Amino acid sequence: MERIKKIFRLIHLSLWGLFTFLVGLQLGSEGDTHWLSTTAGFVATCTYVFYTHFYVLTRYAGKRGRRGYWLSLAGVLLTGPFPFLFFHHKALATWSLFLNYYGMQLLSTVPVFVFLSWLARVTETLVVNTIRKEQLEKQAAETELHYLKSQINPHFLFNTLNNIHTLVYKQAPAAPEAVMQLASLMRYMIYESNAATVPLSREMGYLRDYVSLQQLRYKNSPVVDLQIEGETDSCYVAPLLFIHLLENAYKHSPARLEPGDLKVRVAVREDSLAFSVQNPIGKHVAKTLDEPGGIGLPNVRKRLALLYPDQHSLTIQNTGETFTVVLTIRGLHSQTHERKAHLLHH
Repeated sequence: MERIKKIFRLIHLSLWGLFTFLVGLQLGSEGDTHWLSTTAGFVATCTYVFYTHFYVLTRYAGKRGRRGYWLSLAGVLLTGPFPFLFFHHKALATWSLFLNYYGMQLLSTVPVFVFLSWLARVTETLVVNTIRKEQLEKQAAETELHYLKSQINPHFLFNTLNNIHTLVYKQAPAAPEAVMQLASLMRYMIYESNAATVPLSREMGYLRDYVSLQQLRYKNSPVVDLQIEGETDSCYVAPLLFIHLLENAYKHSPARLEPGDLKVRVAVREDSLAFSVQNPIGKHVAKTLDEPGGIGLPNVRKRLALLYPDQHSLTIQNTGETFTVVLTIRGLHSQTHERKAHLLHH
């Protein structure tokens, strides 16, 4: 906000400097031998009226009692012409000249700059309030994103610890490796996911680790068929964006999965990304699919609305035997630059 105030001060100085130059130029071109004193008096009256009324508007802004404002305004109007009279070489020569110049400034110059000061105050207040509102909305969005992200971590950690507990209970040789994989996943979730965006290749590495950890539950060959098309290093996405979709695919699938039952496809084409996950529907969760995708889908929808407004689509298809979620994000590269520019602006 201090930066905005500095910009307004610079605008004020620039406009008053230009105004003084133009007034002096005009009076000098008219052959006025006293153009310097006349310019000084005229500009002094203008600045006095402008900033005195500007201060009065600031002091009485939002107050119910208007008596103080109207009394102050009357004082500004009546005293406004005096700076001009003080500098003018003839204004104080006789009483008639004094009244003549006083009335001229009171009726012409003073009302104009009272209005301009009011207009400047309204404009500055509008700009400051708009920027403050944008900052509050941004803070609210960041707070909600943080809350939504915090919902992801405990839910995922709870499921994963259950899996590792089973391995340890059975004294499975894969238990130490599972602990190391969990450490890698938590490192990504706690540290790397704090960034606004991460390379898609890193997010896919996180999903691969997750799939490897989940595979410990199954004796069959890999139950996830993961295929990635396109260049993932140059594509950036919000972290932890796909984990709920994949996690729910596991959750709402039958207890026994055959190799390749869960199909995950990632396709990067120019500046768009398509992520899809398909799983067979387990009979034991048929009643819980009133909200497609389970409890994680509302979370994903909120994050997408905050991170990629008007640049994404989320489609659901339930055939009764398979459940498919397709997420498409458009303008990924431009969205990354726009988000950085938005953060710098604020």
